[in-house]
Amino acid sequence: MGNTYGDWLREQRQQAGLTQQQLADVAIMTRSHIAHIEAGRRVPSKDDARRLDQALNTGNVLSSFRPAGEPTVAERFTDALQLEQQAEMIWEFASTLVPGLLQTEGYARAVMSTAFPPWSEEDCDRLVRTRLGRAKIFDGPTSPVMCALLDEAVLRRPVGGPAVMAEQITHIVRMAEEGRVRVHVLPFSACAQPLMDGQLKLMWFEDQPPAAYCVGLSTSQIHESLSVVHALQTKYALTLGDALPVQQSLALMRATAKEYGDHE
Repeated sequence: MGNTYGDWLREQRQQAGLTQQQLADVAIMTRSHIAHIEAGRRVPSKDDARRLDQALNTGNVLSSFRPAGEPTVAERFTDALQLEQQAEMIWEFASTLVPGLLQTEGYARAVMSTAFPPWSEEDCDRLVRTRLGRAKIFDGPTSPVMCALLDEAVLRRPVGGPAVMAEQITHIVRMAEEGRVRVHVLPFSACAQPLMDGQLKLMWFEDQPPAAYCVGLSTSQIHESLSVVHALQTKYALTLGDALPVQQSLALMRATAKEYGDHE
């Protein structure tokens, strides 16, 4: 078996004498999605993997296959990570912590240090590398469009200390200036909001319905029901309506980063 999903899928498809379009028709997927997986640009979701196994009559080989060197993430985030890698557009709301896609190494390590029971240094290193590696999706020619809606508390809580926060906020501002992400800050002056009690990631795709990923204290859930996803999209839009415009948000972030730098 090849060492990636794409290698294995291509081998099995060719052995079955199927074209990408024929496999897509049997698995109820699109040909472009199959092509992305075989080229290593996409990783199939669990549902995709099950359909491909059924179409190729391979039991649960792809469903259970984990490529060599696959990133280490919390078990509950595995499926969401796969969707994140496939997304064409990502809208994220964070109420307390900087979204993982935007974190610096210092900030990520500070967050990891709060785990209980504590992770070993080796596990922490792996998790940090994986978290930082997720941002590589912004480096390719098909970089997703991302909008980050940050509660002001994300900027004010000194995770890792002033120096770490100054670096982290400056990093986000730089990404925004480079056009890699659009950032809005929800100020403390805003009234109660429909997204205040959690973290939300909305994702859109080229050839599959949109999905949402919600995170709580010790739980997380992927929503694919169109009615649920639409309701969450509406909540995001309502909250975004009370956020600061982009330029005001960036000005606040620059000022906050300077405050942390001065404090240090």
